[in-house]
Amino acid sequence: MTFSELNLSKQLLRAVDDLGFDQPTTIQSKAFSVIMSGKDVVGLAQTGTGKTLAFLLPLLNLLKYSNQIEPRIIILVPTRELVIQVVEEVEKLTTYMSVRVGGVYGGANINTQKSMLMEGLDILVATPGRMLDLSLNGSLKLKCIQKLVIDEMDEMLNLGFRTQLKNILDVMPEKRQNLLFSATMNEDVDLIIEDYFNSPQKIEAAAHGTPLEKIIQSGFNVPNFYTKVNLLIHLLESTSDMTKVLIFTGSKRLADLLHEIISEKFPDEFGIIHSNKSQNFRFNSLRQFQDGKHRGLIATDLVSRGLDISDVTHVVNFDMPDDSSNYIHRIGRTGRADKDGIAISFITKAEEKFQLQIEEMMKMKIPLVDLPLELVISEELIEQERPVIPGVNYASEATIKDSRGAFQEKKKKNTKVNLGGSYKIEIKKKYKKPKTRGQKK
Repeated sequence: MTFSELNLSKQLLRAVDDLGFDQPTTIQSKAFSVIMSGKDVVGLAQTGTGKTLAFLLPLLNLLKYSNQIEPRIIILVPTRELVIQVVEEVEKLTTYMSVRVGGVYGGANINTQKSMLMEGLDILVATPGRMLDLSLNGSLKLKCIQKLVIDEMDEMLNLGFRTQLKNILDVMPEKRQNLLFSATMNEDVDLIIEDYFNSPQKIEAAAHGTPLEKIIQSGFNVPNFYTKVNLLIHLLESTSDMTKVLIFTGSKRLADLLHEIISEKFPDEFGIIHSNKSQNFRFNSLRQFQDGKHRGLIATDLVSRGLDISDVTHVVNFDMPDDSSNYIHRIGRTGRADKDGIAISFITKAEEKFQLQIEEMMKMKIPLVDLPLELVISEELIEQERPVIPGVNYASEATIKDSRGAFQEKKKKNTKVNLGGSYKIEIKKKYKKPKTRGQKK
């Protein structure tokens, strides 16, 4: 099938041709006619199969020109990075159309976003929290919403947007079309679909949990963090085609530690991104990685969902995810647009349980590879890896302060304890009345 067979408008066909797309992916071809019919849709497809265009193309094909201020389409996404990306995709597809699109997310100036809404939008892309804020303060009117798209709802729930999402769904006009697209589903998502969607048609482009066929997977059994670091450095030095590498860690703290070490070995070659970094820092890190200015990007699962980072040659699971679905999202950052990709996992003894869960979900084993003979096995352990021994304190010597500071022993006058009721009783005996006055009448 070609895009012309989808009965796209001339303007959309021209934009798609400019972008170099030859034919629709499976999820795009399956979803188009169903969305055009006005039915609610739940679309399931693996990461990297074109889910964003799967809902944008039919929605833009249906969208008629209007100069009204209130938006008619809302697209909800879990992160600010996805807001920016979806807005950019809409702008590319509407090069030859008159469509107003904007994005709102937390951490940005809300007054600027209010002004944008007052000027008028056709499509609003938003994170749930900021959209609800703008709705509650009266800046965003929802009465004209005709289409609601929820992208990666399971990730929204994981990020704590459950209440905001339900509140948004409660205040939306009842007569609307609901579209949900995701690579994974869970029971919580199913419950929301049951409560708020109207007999949705399920479109599945691939079996849930099935890894992309064009991704070559492998794993190493590694004893500890610092040996993982040595292995990563060895692979980066010995593998010439590791030119665009996305490295996932299990926490922000480990991401910072790994970035500090890797930056000493490869100065100015690796960026870092996680939720503790500022908005501008995160955008710049992604841009430098996307543009090829950085060879690699160290990240938490913040960027495993939805972001379209092109030409990633390797995904390295420096730490195995404790959620099996995140493994699929992570490795789906490579092997996109019919290109081959490589996913490498470093697996400690403690992470083998996650490996088994992932393999059970995928219904296949992650092939294990022997460690390189020249690899240096470190005996140094980070705090999380050290065995718990009663009476042994692993606190770093750097945190033990002999001088005046946070760890200084309290002065005698500061060692008083709260005596609660007994203290009040003694005061009452001494003064024959409460020490504190009652509330003034």
